[in-house]
Amino acid sequence: MLLPVLFQDRDLVVVSKPAGLLVHRTSLDKGETQFAMQLLRDQIGQSVYPVHRLDRPTSGALIFALNPVTARQLSEEFAARRVEKTYLTVVRGIPAAKTMRIDYPLREELDAISDRLAESSKPAQEAVTEAEVLATVDLPYRVDKFPTSRYALVRARPLTGRKHQIRRHLRHLGHPIIGDVNHGVGKHNRFFASQFQSKRLLLACTAIAFMHPASGQKLTVKAPLANDFADLLGRLEWGSHADA
Repeated sequence: MLLPVLFQDRDLVVVSKPAGLLVHRTSLDKGETQFAMQLLRDQIGQSVYPVHRLDRPTSGALIFALNPVTARQLSEEFAARRVEKTYLTVVRGIPAAKTMRIDYPLREELDAISDRLAESSKPAQEAVTEAEVLATVDLPYRVDKFPTSRYALVRARPLTGRKHQIRRHLRHLGHPIIGDVNHGVGKHNRFFASQFQSKRLLLACTAIAFMHPASGQKLTVKAPLANDFADLLGRLEWGSHADA
């Protein structure tokens, strides 16, 4: 597997990670044999250093540093919340407002294996996400109690970096992401799988912007949607949000 390279220079490389691919080895998936970090290392023939995380089921822009100094600098940028990330997603239902600021603290999500020694009683941490409804669709299928089923295309920008933040925030609003096994609604996930052959999480990082550590200039890298995600959006007859 070759990872599409969106940007590369002597200091860093940005790739488009497909859904289903882990960023690096983890104790949670001992049977996996492919990881973005190792694939990219072999692809470009040099060591790479991960500086942030993109969940396994999420596709889109992923940054790797090409040396330890750049890795440290980029990690500091992420820690200081100076990296701008933009995501595109499809959610159940139609939010009441076209633009939203979700300011809802989140407790740390711990994995039973990799986080077994972590403190489980930490208080909820600040978490803020900005979101905008781009389009909506009303499908003539009964999935819940209503005769039709409504969905929205949403652009989301996390201002903090909590685990599964966008997924948990949209669920908190009552608009879970389609294809989300942990935070979504099974009947809607199964509907998209049977009706549209879409079995993935409909969440993708479509752009990432940050100050380049070497040049000091702002760098914005855009990631095209994966073919399966783009094809699905093309099959739906989207309309404008009612409040637009």
